[in-house]
Amino acid sequence: MDTRFDLTIEEAAALLSAGEVVAFPTETVYGLGADATSETAIAKIFTAKGRPSDNPLIVHIGSTEQLSQVVSEISDTARQLMDAFWPGPLTIILPKQAGIPENVTAGLSSVGVRIPAHPVALSLLQAVKLPIAAPSANVSGRPSPTQARHVTEDLSGKIAGILDGGAADIGLESTVIDCTSTPPMILRPGGVTQAEIEAVIGTVHMAVSLQDPESAPKSPGMKYTHYAPHAPLFQVRGSDAFFQRVIAEAQVAGRRVGILVPAEQRDHRADCVLICGSTKDLAAVSKRLYDALREFDQHELDVIYLAPFYAEDLGEAITNRLQKASGHRVIEE
Repeated sequence: MDTRFDLTIEEAAALLSAGEVVAFPTETVYGLGADATSETAIAKIFTAKGRPSDNPLIVHIGSTEQLSQVVSEISDTARQLMDAFWPGPLTIILPKQAGIPENVTAGLSSVGVRIPAHPVALSLLQAVKLPIAAPSANVSGRPSPTQARHVTEDLSGKIAGILDGGAADIGLESTVIDCTSTPPMILRPGGVTQAEIEAVIGTVHMAVSLQDPESAPKSPGMKYTHYAPHAPLFQVRGSDAFFQRVIAEAQVAGRRVGILVPAEQRDHRADCVLICGSTKDLAAVSKRLYDALREFDQHELDVIYLAPFYAEDLGEAITNRLQKASGHRVIEE
């Protein structure tokens, strides 16, 4: 398939209306969009990404008027969240409308929906006038794309086109909250924090990742390893001296070592040292994170070690992504 790299909004809308798959920017990451009412179009997303069929998709809409096309019921709690955070990086899970195919929701009776806060994404959604299902526009398991060139690296020749909207502003996927449970439950932390949500609707719970291979996830990001570069990743927990010792032992064993650290730990020595912002500016860390994970692939590394980015709020989402990227592999002091 020839992939168009210079789509206009009108051309991207026409392709989506014709049942094709198009990558487009959002404020979180680039999404891989298809008509959420077409089972055939949605199947093309799974083929292009190599995505497991039991991993549900998030539906993007251009206005609340489109909600009736996607969900069958909207609770008062969900309305409060929409009023507070839409357009924005919050996905709300609600009972699905009958017209949404089962391959969008992985056979579940619920569906995640959001209105993105990116001018290009909003213009596209309003032009196409369809609900658009869109996971991240990358090969399944790879770091999510925050720039159009990342989409090209993974999906060139596999999709109809790419709508370039510059670098993503947030750099981490949306927060997903399940409003079909009481109290609501955050299934994936993201750009809207638990504290911000609780300030609007009161107490919410935080889910844990699924470990059971037979369990069906209710949200993307709950079950499978995601966001991973080619070399295996390990989280290292302990003192700075222990971190450097782990690096040195791997190098003595003949391994090329990469490390991902905050600016506060830039003095560590390895074959490849990537700085991912400061723990004092977690918004900058989130924006840089996936680009850094992809950059490791340019250095022919044998192993990558991650320093912890312990923090609350947005730090919880950053830690979640690093746990997924490492497959929960930890080296403890």
